[in-house]
Amino acid sequence: MATLTLLYDRIRWDEKELLKSAKSKGIDVKEVDVKHIIFNLNESRTGEAYGDVVLQRCISHSRGTYASACLEGKGLMVVNKASVSEICGNKLWSTLMLIRAGVPTPKTLITFTPESALQAAEEIGYPVVLKPLVGSWGRMVVALRDREEAQAVIELRSQMNGALNQIFYVQEKVKRPPRDIRCIVVGERLVAAVYRVAAAGEWRTNVARGGSTEPCPFSKELEEIALKAAGAVGGGVLGVDMMEGPDGLLVHEVNSTVEFRGAQSATNTRIADEIVEYAISQARR
Repeated sequence: MATLTLLYDRIRWDEKELLKSAKSKGIDVKEVDVKHIIFNLNESRTGEAYGDVVLQRCISHSRGTYASACLEGKGLMVVNKASVSEICGNKLWSTLMLIRAGVPTPKTLITFTPESALQAAEEIGYPVVLKPLVGSWGRMVVALRDREEAQAVIELRSQMNGALNQIFYVQEKVKRPPRDIRCIVVGERLVAAVYRVAAAGEWRTNVARGGSTEPCPFSKELEEIALKAAGAVGGGVLGVDMMEGPDGLLVHEVNSTVEFRGAQSATNTRIADEIVEYAISQARR
């Protein structure tokens, strides 16, 4: 039986479920807190046994991505790969990969000054959505209803520290129901799909912002787009988020360290089992 390392920086409900699943299958599991690791890049080995495969579950995008890169550099199999985490963690990279693969996405413009960001919003037409390149749980995602609101928010963003805050990701605000769809793709399979319904008075659907989940039936279109989006960013264990636009489904984000507590409450599929079994299958390659 293959052995598995769970790499984390905080144990949440999701990680507890993964550990429970692995242990119930008789898999030898090692728990490693990334905050306590020291990587010697000059050594060909890690100096520590990580088993046959590492399941990377860090909340911190940077910790998870760079730790994965270090482990892969020493020949270890990591789920998901560092390259996948890097693409998914940056909305510009992931949008470029989705468009290149022919995945339907909302209209998106990138600019590098406040003045051009305002022009981009005018070109798309209000309302628009301004998003940070890096971030999760809907933080700093703002819907701009008109030019006055756009000027105020864009000016505020331009005063924030950090080079990435000077890159403006402006996207159309898709006319959709007050929900989106979270698809969980594991390898070559769509294993779960749920509606994420926005809380009262909130347009963002994130469960972290009070959104609720409901079962979403699979359709041929849903499955095809979810698998295509997952493949576009490199594959693995991924959360593909879609919106129901006037002309069909649009993918607006792909998550590489997908949280599944909300999805699990609305599906009979044991998501943790699917993830663990996939990770072990990668170890056998």
